[in-house]
Amino acid sequence: MATDRQLCGLVTGLARQIETHVRERASSLGLTAPQAIALRELTGPLTLRELSGRMGCEPSNATFVSDRLEDQGLVERRPHPQDRRAKQLVLTPKGTELRDRLLALFAEDSPLAPLTPEEQDNLHALLLRAVSS
Repeated sequence: MATDRQLCGLVTGLARQIETHVRERASSLGLTAPQAIALRELTGPLTLRELSGRMGCEPSNATFVSDRLEDQGLVERRPHPQDRRAKQLVLTPKGTELRDRLLALFAEDSPLAPLTPEEQDNLHALLLRAVSS
């Protein structure tokens, strides 16, 4: 049976590989890793709080990243349809095109590529169970 130390080492190693992969792919498109992660997570309109939760960062960090993406014409802020106090981030057509290119780059030589789809599903389920404990 694997020890906690061994498992933690493997998870940390995989996280580093994924971080390097994201950073390299982002850089090739002129983005920072946080900007690339924000684009990856913008699957539809999101508030900054929702985006920060998906990115795993503080709302102030998501605001900073979103400001840079907005400056580049990749996202825009729109009024929230149900909450007049809130704004939602929405991809622009330019942002959608760049997100599509980014996702294709993320898929190339992914650290998870050696795993079959079934193995990736199993890993997902196991990690979800571990973090939900």
